[in-house]
Amino acid sequence: DDTSLPQPGEKYLAALTAGKRIPWAKVRKSYFSTGKNKSSMDSVEKAAFFVTLDEDKPELFVDNQVKSLDQYAKSLLHGKCYDRWFDKSFTFIVFANGKVGLNAEHSWADAPIIGHLWEYALATDSFQLGYKEDGNCKGDPAPNVPLPQRLQWDIPKECQEVIMSSLKVAQTLADDVDFYAFPFTRFGKGVIKKCRTSPDAFIQIALQLANYRDKGTFCLTYESSMTRLFREGRTETVRSCTVETCNFVTALDGKKHSNEECLNLFRIAAKNHQHISRLAMSGCGIDRHLFCLYVVSKYLGVNSPFLQEVLSEPWCLSTSQTPIQQIELFDLVNHPEYVSIGGGFGPVADDGYGVSYIIVGDHLINFHISCKVSSPLTDAHRFGENISRAMLDIITLFNLDGKKA
Repeated sequence: DDTSLPQPGEKYLAALTAGKRIPWAKVRKSYFSTGKNKSSMDSVEKAAFFVTLDEDKPELFVDNQVKSLDQYAKSLLHGKCYDRWFDKSFTFIVFANGKVGLNAEHSWADAPIIGHLWEYALATDSFQLGYKEDGNCKGDPAPNVPLPQRLQWDIPKECQEVIMSSLKVAQTLADDVDFYAFPFTRFGKGVIKKCRTSPDAFIQIALQLANYRDKGTFCLTYESSMTRLFREGRTETVRSCTVETCNFVTALDGKKHSNEECLNLFRIAAKNHQHISRLAMSGCGIDRHLFCLYVVSKYLGVNSPFLQEVLSEPWCLSTSQTPIQQIELFDLVNHPEYVSIGGGFGPVADDGYGVSYIIVGDHLINFHISCKVSSPLTDAHRFGENISRAMLDIITLFNLDGKKA
């Protein structure tokens, strides 16, 4: 109920976490190490997570789902660049119309952890806690919960200038993000399994076909693989642009091979993808080992042209699957309205794509595609169309209607 105006520098303060790191580190040390500023900053940094009460009202319009989903995704990804605290574990965003979402910081956890947390929160909220008829939460308010207290700041003009500079940097980055989120509904995991193929391998090969059609060439591709078989394991890289996959893509797009020949090449590529995925999961990938060698070489002062070259190559196609239903909290079939569309991330290369996908039940696959507006080589919606066409072209090879697969 506090209607007072923001204190000087307060409104855009969080933009410091969205701009360049060195200016933020310097002003944090200079202006937030003593007095009321330190006390208020401690309150923010020691909190488990950050909450944003966003005044926007993103809606999902049936007649224009594409535009509304894109706007919703971009809002969760970066907001206004000053209304998310990007250094926190995650920012829990509540919009004015009651819709919710998360913006997660990546260093402490990977997507499956966030997805697990989000599923648990949604399922518990809907199926265990519930709401009264008037829309309020069931149960009684805890009597000893302290009332919110406004944080106090004393931000000098010099610091305010750095805040506005950080905001300008962040807004330039945010405006350059092209994002396309869409549900692929023509078929899902159920149909792919009838082809006796790994759904992830199927999608990854489709992404290679789509990227080849989009750019006319192949590129270094990153697929995130979990290494949670190991204590404190995080990720390893599956380099999914393989020779086998390239052979299939060029054969299918060259239109000089029969369907049977293309199908055989696809199965070879899919089998190989499953093999390298298992290697990555079991600690036999190469990229984390290469990175460790690079770190050790820097520590020892050893110059390695090989490591510098390998680790400087851009991932022009960065991909990740977000798992769903890691624990059976609710029935997807009978309660599809409680399914999250999943999450995405920004592009990691100036002329590349970031692609996140979530396999929902047997009949739905959600895609999140990002790239840079400033790149003449990329277009998120065009790539999404290429993905849809690639998925359909591959499934056609199996001739499921003729039961020949």
